[in-house]
Amino acid sequence: MKREVRTVVYDEDLQIEAYRFEGFVRPFPSHFHEYYVIGYIESGQRTLFCKDQEYAIGPGHILVFNPGDSHACVQSDGGTLDYRGFNIPKEVLLRLTEELNNRPEAPVFSPNVIFDSETASCLRALHDLVIGGAHGPGKEEHLLLLGALLVQKYGQSLPCPIPRYDEEIRRVCAFIEENHAEHICLDQLCRCAGLSRSTLLRAFTRSKGVTPYRYLENVRIGRAKKLLEQGVPPVEAALQTGFSDQSHFTNYFDRFIGLPPGAYRDIFSEKN
Repeated sequence: MKREVRTVVYDEDLQIEAYRFEGFVRPFPSHFHEYYVIGYIESGQRTLFCKDQEYAIGPGHILVFNPGDSHACVQSDGGTLDYRGFNIPKEVLLRLTEELNNRPEAPVFSPNVIFDSETASCLRALHDLVIGGAHGPGKEEHLLLLGALLVQKYGQSLPCPIPRYDEEIRRVCAFIEENHAEHICLDQLCRCAGLSRSTLLRAFTRSKGVTPYRYLENVRIGRAKKLLEQGVPPVEAALQTGFSDQSHFTNYFDRFIGLPPGAYRDIFSEKN
């Protein structure tokens, strides 16, 4: 079987992460990110689940996930996944849209799976530059071009729905984010929301696409990433973000991010 190879590079000039996974067979559980994810499949067939939709994805497909989009995927053929992508913070995309439209407006991209040779060509060119450690204005030009293509072709105005139990879910999310390092049980969240256990679980999952516990896991992983980027040792990052032990933390981090916390920290060690 082809050996798994994981490459992750943080570009300080662009303030984005570029990564590539080669030889992957492992599934990715349902999760979401606080940033935009733009990915491209080089090879391999997978089944993607995103926002109650199921997609058959393969070579040439571009995946676009907005912050908060819950998604999961599993290999659907006998081969392996070769995937490249970017993690783009919301503030970076806000600057791009301001430059493109003269107003800072966070776009919502739809659909989540697209097939577009022009956008794919731009994405792959930018990815090669970042992974290769290139310097100069070429990277900025390619990032601006990629942003322009995505915004103009697939960007939509922010929707303004009023979901059921919106205020209650907002309070629960705020409670989780404020107390993520503590032990949190479902009964605490129910008291915070003023809802029964079954009502909260249904409403929260419908609103966020993940259960409250999976939301807590995502928040903890997001906070842990920031600590590791600052050079905090993995064992300390685990303690500060509420994981019960180092093994638990390492397993979850590897599942959600695609590489161990120590390897992720090493990406930023030279910069720090």
